[in-house]
Amino acid sequence: MKRVKPMAKHPKWKRPIRTTAALVLAAAAVLGGARAWVAASARGWVYTDVEAVPKCRVALVLGAKVHRNGKLSTLLRDRVDAAIALYKAGKVQKLLMSGDNRFSHYNEPKRMCEYAVAHGVHSEDVAMDFAGRRTYDSIYRAKHIFGLDKIIIVSQGFHVDRAVFLSKRIGVDAYGFAADKPEHRNMRAIVREMPACVNAILDVYFLHPHPVMEKRERI
Repeated sequence: MKRVKPMAKHPKWKRPIRTTAALVLAAAAVLGGARAWVAASARGWVYTDVEAVPKCRVALVLGAKVHRNGKLSTLLRDRVDAAIALYKAGKVQKLLMSGDNRFSHYNEPKRMCEYAVAHGVHSEDVAMDFAGRRTYDSIYRAKHIFGLDKIIIVSQGFHVDRAVFLSKRIGVDAYGFAADKPEHRNMRAIVREMPACVNAILDVYFLHPHPVMEKRERI
C-alpha cells in the first residue's frame, strides 16, 4: 500500500505577513475608494479658469499654514492669489478668509486678509472667520454663521473637490476654484487628502459634528 505523505504545514511566521498584507490591501481599498467617491461627487463643479467660473457674491478661501514670521506658506499664498484674481476679474464681490486662530500667536485669517489688502483688495470686502479649524468647520460656519447658501471655494485641486463634496451635503451650493501651480505641487498634502476624504464621508453621513459657534454675522 502506497504511503500518503502528510501535507506540509505553512511556517507560522507566514501567517502574520499574510494578515498584514490583507489589512494593507483593505486600507488601500478604503482610502482609494473614498478619494474616488469624493472626486466623482465634485466633478463638473470645480474650475481652473477664472473666466469660466460662474459669478458668485462671496469666495470662501480655506486656510493653511502660516510661518512663524507671519508669511503665508506657499500653498496658502497660492490660494489667496487665486481669490484675488477672482475678485479683480469681477467674479466675486467679497472674500471670506477662513482658518485657524485657536492660539493667540497664530492667526491664519488675519494674515490672509493682510496679504489680500496689500495686493489690491479693499479692506471692507474682506471678512474673517477665525474658527475655520478644518474644511468641514469652514463650510458649516459659512452657512450657519455668515448666512451663505452659495459660494466659490478656493483651494488647491486636490483639496477643493472635498470641500465641494462637503458643501453639497451641508446645504451650501458651491463651486470650486483650483489654485494650482505645477511648480508648487505638494505630494505630502496630496497623500494626506486620502484619509481626509474618509473623515469627510464619516462626518456628513454618520458623525455630523458641530463646530465652534457664536453669534451670526453678515458679509
